[in-house]
Amino acid sequence: MIFLRCFWFLFLSCITSRINPCSNLPFTTPTASDLESSLVRSSLMTLDLDGHFSFDDVHHAASDFGNRYHFFPSAILHPESVSDIAVTIKHIFHMGPSSKLTVAARGHGHSLQGQSQAHEGVVINMESLRRPAMRVHAGELPYVDVSGGELWINILHESLKYGLAPKSWTDYLHLTVGGTLSNAGISGQAFRHGPQISNVHQLEVVTGKGEVMNCSDKQNADLFYSVLGGLGQFGIITRARISLEPAPKMVKWIRVLYSNFSRFVKDQEYLTSAKNTFNYIEGFVIINRTGLLNNWRLSFNPQDPVQANRFNSDGRTLFCLEMAKNFNPDETDIMNQEVESLLSQLSYISSTLFLTEVSYLDFLDRVHISEIKLRSKGLWEVPHPWLNLLIPRTRIHKFAEEVFGNILTDTRNGPILIYPVNKSKWDGRTSVVTPEEDIFYLVAFLSSAVPSSKGTDGLEHILTQNKRILDFCGTAHLGVKQYLPHYPNQEEWRAHFGPHWEIFVQRKSAYDPLAILAPGQKIFQKAIPFS
Repeated sequence: MIFLRCFWFLFLSCITSRINPCSNLPFTTPTASDLESSLVRSSLMTLDLDGHFSFDDVHHAASDFGNRYHFFPSAILHPESVSDIAVTIKHIFHMGPSSKLTVAARGHGHSLQGQSQAHEGVVINMESLRRPAMRVHAGELPYVDVSGGELWINILHESLKYGLAPKSWTDYLHLTVGGTLSNAGISGQAFRHGPQISNVHQLEVVTGKGEVMNCSDKQNADLFYSVLGGLGQFGIITRARISLEPAPKMVKWIRVLYSNFSRFVKDQEYLTSAKNTFNYIEGFVIINRTGLLNNWRLSFNPQDPVQANRFNSDGRTLFCLEMAKNFNPDETDIMNQEVESLLSQLSYISSTLFLTEVSYLDFLDRVHISEIKLRSKGLWEVPHPWLNLLIPRTRIHKFAEEVFGNILTDTRNGPILIYPVNKSKWDGRTSVVTPEEDIFYLVAFLSSAVPSSKGTDGLEHILTQNKRILDFCGTAHLGVKQYLPHYPNQEEWRAHFGPHWEIFVQRKSAYDPLAILAPGQKIFQKAIPFS
């Protein structure tokens, strides 16, 4: 590396000395950054790859769904094999701690705060990794083998050809396998099946040393559990074996409203603990929304149209319970009886019962319809200052009283999801940190900011609101943990992990000792000792 630096300095010096001093062409002395970039390019170009690097057109790798941070990489790797990823990381590892090069895996770019970016480093375009091809294995214990860069929507389409589907989902399916498994992957099925990381049999991982390792609960188990929910800190997921189950044809999709928060959470907890219950249970908060039920009529049918017409949501804080029951056409009568029995146990506002029936595919891909509409209006690629919290069950009332009663005045900036999950469905050996209680709630503030706005729909106002929520959680000692966490310094990361921090550090030392991977998380810095 020292030899290359000297060579480039002498080479550029020679060029300078040969330029006609009377020439009108300006000459700019190369900066240290220019020299570093040249060295990086020349170094990476020596690698024997199936894919290729991009060095000039790198701007798209400096953005993500959050649309708030923009760190430009030196290069983008477009791998066509796992070997491409391993060779690149091993090369950077052998450059040693004196090199500033880091590596970030980028899937569909849905990170929120620059987590998939690598300032002056290498971004790996995981969607380029298509080998080996996806393979569905039907049988008594069905599963699918997929690339870490595969989108969940593609897995759904392929597995449905065999009458199968993954058990656990996220609300939005246009995400990569490696991306969601590096966090957890949760939606309204998590109370039954746990997060997506609880439904993985096996992984193939490229570590921060450039080693390709297969791992499962029986082989390299420590790496397996480290990577699941590991925020990309220990390795890049290049292949996953995901559990499948028989897929239904249809879904009965139901929404009801509550004005009383205690009744709302009581019914949610009843449904998530019942043996014969819905297949999907979520909820969301609605504050001061005009004509709410009229908007629902675009997709749902009211059980009692007359009473629904009389319902007024103006100026009210309401809580929507959203449920889905899977079924096949020949099971319609039985399904309807089960739904009626379950609904009879609930305490919702009777005039707000809305129902519809859709295909299983359309239900799971429901958010994509909203994406298409927002993109057509230019409202998709805006800042998304999301805040996702995991809140202990015993603290959810105190949280709701302050946040939904005082801090928030409306929900026009985006939906607020709220639903309970069971800790027993989460494997404590993974890297994910959750509240200590057996039941905790996901509360997700999925805000979109209007660019350049200085009002209540602007980025500054939403960030201030998020800070007020976090400050309240801290001063009230609610025991909250962030999901999709982001902290600016290691001190706050230590607090997030709590007693799990030492294990996290040990795993980092074992699998990525130079802190090459996922620099955008800001947990560790390259060439700075772990502590």
